[in-house]
Formats: sequence, C-alpha cells, structure tokens
Amino acid sequence: MSASTCARSGCSATCGATRWSSIAEARPVPGSPAPLVISLGDPAGIGPEIAAKAWAARDTAALPPFFVVGDPRAITAVWTGPLATIDAPDRAADVFARALPVLTVGDAGRVAPGTPQPDGTRAAVEALEAAVGLARSGAASAVVTGPVAKAQLYQAGFTHPGQTEFVAERCGVARENAVMMLAGPTLRVVPVTTHIAFAAVPDALSVELIVAKARVTARALARDFGIARPRLAFAGLNPHAGEDGTMGREEIEVIRPAIAQLVGDGIDARGPFAADSLFHARARAGYDAAICPYHDQALIPLKTLHFDEGVNMTLGLPIVRTAPDHGTAFDIAGQDRAEAGATIHAIRLAAEAAARRASS
Repeated sequence: MSASTCARSGCSATCGATRWSSIAEARPVPGSPAPLVISLGDPAGIGPEIAAKAWAARDTAALPPFFVVGDPRAITAVWTGPLATIDAPDRAADVFARALPVLTVGDAGRVAPGTPQPDGTRAAVEALEAAVGLARSGAASAVVTGPVAKAQLYQAGFTHPGQTEFVAERCGVARENAVMMLAGPTLRVVPVTTHIAFAAVPDALSVELIVAKARVTARALARDFGIARPRLAFAGLNPHAGEDGTMGREEIEVIRPAIAQLVGDGIDARGPFAADSLFHARARAGYDAAICPYHDQALIPLKTLHFDEGVNMTLGLPIVRTAPDHGTAFDIAGQDRAEAGATIHAIRLAAEAAARRASS
C-alpha cells in the first residue's frame, strides 16, 4: 500500500498512516498483561542499537516483555542478534525470551547508520504514531520512544517542537498540560519552560503556567510513582532566588504567588530556592521533584548526576510514555558504542508506572 499524507493536525510529513491503522486498533488479549512498545526512532541513529541491547540485557535487567515498531532493517544493519517479526502485539510475549520482537512499520529506504535520510525520518514518524496508537488502544501497556533528530523531522514537515508535543496532541492533551519530567535514580526535575530561547523565559513564566505544571507533576508523582504526598521544591529564576528583589522580581511576582496557590490547594510546595544549592545530596533528600523555570537549569544537574540513566517521562497523558534522555548520536551510530542504560531505565520506569495505573 502506498504512503499517504497524515491528515491529522500538526504533521504534514508523509507517514503512511493507512498502513498501520488496523494494527493500532489491536486490543490486548483478555487476562494478559500487554507488552511495552518501543518506537525505533531515526533508523540512522543509535535507536536500533540501544533497543537491541536492551533486549539482550532483558534477563540481567529484569525487563518485562516489549516489542519494537519500525523497519527491522535498521536493526539488522547494526546488530546480528535474533529478531522475530510479529504481526500483532500479543505475539511479542511468545517470542520475547528467544528473539527481539519487531512489528514492521514504515519503510526506511537505504539505511546508513550515522547518515540520516528522508525515508528514515518518515519511517520514524510512522513508528511513533503507530506506537502511540497501540498504547491508546491498550494493545501496548506503555510507550518508550527512541531518539529522533529535530532538524530532520522539521525538514520532513513535522510541525511539533518535539515528540512530547506530538504524543500529547495525539492523546488530545493540551501542550501546557503535558509536562516533561527528567528522572534519574536520585533526582527528578521538571522545566516549566522547555525549548525556547533563554531571553524569552522571563516573559514566558506566569503564575498560571507554573501552577498548571506543578499540579500535573504532583498528580503524576502520586499516580505513576506511588508517592502518597509528593514534595515539590521550586528553583528561583535569578541568582540567589532574586535576593529579595535586588536581582530580579520574578520570584516575588510570579514564583511565590504560584507556590502560595499550590499550598492553598493542599500541595506540598516549597521555595523558591537558590538553584545553585538545590541539587546537592542533602537538598535532594528534601523533595520528590524540583520545578525549574527553564530547560538547562533542570537538565544540567540531571545529566551531570545521571547521564547514562536519565529518563524523559511525559506527565499528564492518558498513556505512559518515557524515553531515554539522549539524542540520536549519529556520530557513533553503527559502531557498537552506544550505551543502552537510559533505554533500560526508560523501559523499567514505564513498566512500573503502567503497573501502578493498572492496579489503581
């Protein structure tokens, strides 16, 4: 069947939606836990390698059954281990012990590790959309998204800022209610603003935005992490959290009123604290997530502490979605140098969150 242009909002890329629509409508077998699904990401990046390495570590890492959606040629180009193509998600558990299950979605064309191609980008979008559809239908218990390159996506007509916003739109969730959390073994962080210029951050911050992000975070910590009374710590925007207004008034005029509103709602919200003293070990013991005004303020400590273990989790969705907190690494693709640690942690976190939701 030939590819067709996706008519859904925000994606003008050729994604061959009709080719997987019947798969995405699959339902889980009654009484059987649905497997997780991994979208392969850009075929020229390290996504295929880390997905395969995660499967190879399934026993030592105690991973639940999962399957990959994408073009299997992207995996065979970088890995010689066993693959098993499946025609439906419920076949994954049957073969998982002996081979990596792959549900073929998309045509990546000529796969050249390290060299992204337009066909591969379109295949990555197809795989992402199929994975989200499978999770929404219940045929997959959670989604782990492989790394993609934004520049290639934009060239293919992708109009979302990133995969997070794409998944939120497909789930019918407004962008402000889809919250990006980065999680590691000893730290969870949420940036209030994400992919905007630093100069635009002060104007983008508002009481309403902070409150909305924090509420979603508190609910997710309870629902997906099993924390009965989540503790939120807020970083200031300015040095020394503004020093009582002498180095900026955002703390006084925006962050403190937001915290007061959250406290009034019964949420354990504290701060704002000076960001330079919020991430050492003793400080981290005092909260369950740090809410930070801007992207790098949140991601620098997370990646410093947990570069090979960091997981990107989208909060506020009707499905569980996680991703390894790293990019496509085209420079090492196909060289057997990629570490699968973050993907393993993403699978594990997704499985734990999905299990908590299923039992609640």
